Amino acid sequence: MGVPLLDLPRQHERVRTAVADGVAAVFASQQFILGKTVEDFENSFAELIGVPHAVGMSSGTDAQLAILMAMGIGEGDAVITTPYTFFATAGCIHRVGAETVFIDIDPATYLIDLTLLEQYLESRQRDDEGYLLTDKGARIRAIIPVHLFGVCVAADALQNLSEKYSVPIVEDAAQAVGAEFRSWATGEMSRAGAIGDSAYFSFFPTKNLGAAGDAGISVCKDADFANKLRLVRNHGMEQRYYHRVVGGNFRLDALQAAVLLAKMPLVHEWNSERRGNATDYRDGFTAAGLLDFVTLPAEPWYGRAVENHHIYHQYVLRAHRRDELMAHLQANKIGCAVYYPVPLHLQECFAYLGYQEGSLPHAEAAARETIALPIFAELRPEEIKEVVDAIATFYKG
Repeated sequence: MGVPLLDLPRQHERVRTAVADGVAAVFASQQFILGKTVEDFENSFAELIGVPHAVGMSSGTDAQLAILMAMGIGEGDAVITTPYTFFATAGCIHRVGAETVFIDIDPATYLIDLTLLEQYLESRQRDDEGYLLTDKGARIRAIIPVHLFGVCVAADALQNLSEKYSVPIVEDAAQAVGAEFRSWATGEMSRAGAIGDSAYFSFFPTKNLGAAGDAGISVCKDADFANKLRLVRNHGMEQRYYHRVVGGNFRLDALQAAVLLAKMPLVHEWNSERRGNATDYRDGFTAAGLLDFVTLPAEPWYGRAVENHHIYHQYVLRAHRRDELMAHLQANKIGCAVYYPVPLHLQECFAYLGYQEGSLPHAEAAARETIALPIFAELRPEEIKEVVDAIATFYKG
């Protein structure tokens, strides 16, 4: 029968009328760039995440770039992040002229290893202004943790490191709309995007909350910084043709905002359905006796009274003979993909940073061994069974 990796038409059927009405209203207003629809979406998204300020951007990449520009990060600076993520995370650091410092991942969660991060920060010397320095002498200006595949990095430990070493947190929450974390110390609930000083999200169509094209948003806690983001996204303009800073054209257009406003009421429902699909996979793999062959996604915050402990933007297994399994699934018309086949520190464009194969072994192992399976909200139980049966046939005949 075959199972798609993603089926956006199924999702569209659930929001068809609301999206059409929202888009029609934008055409009726003829206000396509910024305006009330964008402002309504920004306010609604800020409320969803639990932050005071949200600034719509043209993509998740531009949302990250705008934050780095608003922070004044550039040549002579450095930003710490993970090598196991989408390219833009490091690409934007390079684009502003800063040095990228990669810290390896935790092999269970695929998130940045906070123990290794602390060891690195502790080993640094400070300059006369108090900045920690890299081996190349660049000032460490930010940490970008990635809430990869829809699960939060441990907020408490991350915040403690940020405070101890005076390095701001810029969250990469591109895959984590609605993901939550409960503080071990206080019991307080936080959502991805409300943990650090600022954060950015992507609304690429495949995301849990997806636009009808490229779109993104930057969020932050400080009003002055939000104003800087608004300047940066609009060529540095407040008054037309008067430019306070050099920015870019990073504006979120009203049509995308209308689509996102129509979809936003279903975000928690979709996330819940994805978790239900993950549970069905777990039950299916367990019943089929496949746990010696595949390692299921970690759920580090499960059982802590956190509803959205994982939102499963992707369902990623660690699998024996990954490439052979992938070929088998493709031959049986089972959708699958590899996120990500080459870790960033080994990408040709970052060779100048000096990392070698073996430098970050856990990221390299994840790139060799992981595979993503269908997890979209509208996935049917019989399709999950077909995926599990196909994997069982590959490993057990």
